[in-house]
Amino acid sequence: MALFCRAAYLLLKPSRPVAACISAAARQYSSGGQYDYIIVEKRGEKQNVGFIQLNRPKALNALCDGLMSEVGQALDDFEADGGVGAIVITGSDRAFAAGADIKEMQNRTFQECYGGNFLSHWNRVSTVKKPVIAAVNGFALGGGCELAMMCDIIYAGEKAQFGQPEILLGTIPGAGGTQRLTRAVGKSLAMEMVLTGDKINAQEAKQSGLVSKICPVDQLVLEAIKCGEKIASNSKLVSAMAKEAVNAAYELTLAEGNRLEKRLFHSTFATEDRKEGMSAFVEKRQASFKDK
Repeated sequence: MALFCRAAYLLLKPSRPVAACISAAARQYSSGGQYDYIIVEKRGEKQNVGFIQLNRPKALNALCDGLMSEVGQALDDFEADGGVGAIVITGSDRAFAAGADIKEMQNRTFQECYGGNFLSHWNRVSTVKKPVIAAVNGFALGGGCELAMMCDIIYAGEKAQFGQPEILLGTIPGAGGTQRLTRAVGKSLAMEMVLTGDKINAQEAKQSGLVSKICPVDQLVLEAIKCGEKIASNSKLVSAMAKEAVNAAYELTLAEGNRLEKRLFHSTFATEDRKEGMSAFVEKRQASFKDK
């Protein structure tokens, strides 16, 4: 198993220099941003779901620095877009992301990594205020697994595989793999995955709590978009508060978390959306939130 994992991981490396990863025309988001490594659109009936598709097919969407910078730029655009209430990140049917680009990292020195705080900006996905859904088909290995875990919700295709095989390359996860995986699946399974490099399939990921839903491969993105539309129909302001409260549960004690939750709950009473939501409930009508 370990030998297969190592072989598979190494086979997922890009076969040519990073600068030549995508020869097709740059993709364009409606705001005017140009992208070489990702496709950026709005999806949903009301065009209220931001959509980011990793687009390095020949490298199985291996994460290079340029790709992650573009993801950050797209997230910034969606964060500033008042019409977007949720964001979906996906890859291809074969690979969500096969890992970090090993060729890009191979010759880096400790001084370069430490002095330049290598991978620091990759964390942007986890700091977005709007809810982010990962739609994972195929391989989500190494940095790909870490990218999925930075998202708020993970939907998996039936053939998805998750793993942190960095140990087989003589290193360890560097974008949150040891931390988020442990919080998601518990110490024992996380330790086994990190120390052996073994993968888990979609069913095992669902049972362990890493993903919330398994979908047929051809329905995965549609289901993620539907989830995004449902989230986007609520108050974007209050959704951000709810996301902050849930994320705090991983970092605070129960008492501290409850105090933060109570403060955020009280804060909703200063919003027009809380008044509208409760009034709509009492009047038995659909709420019309204004994100205020």
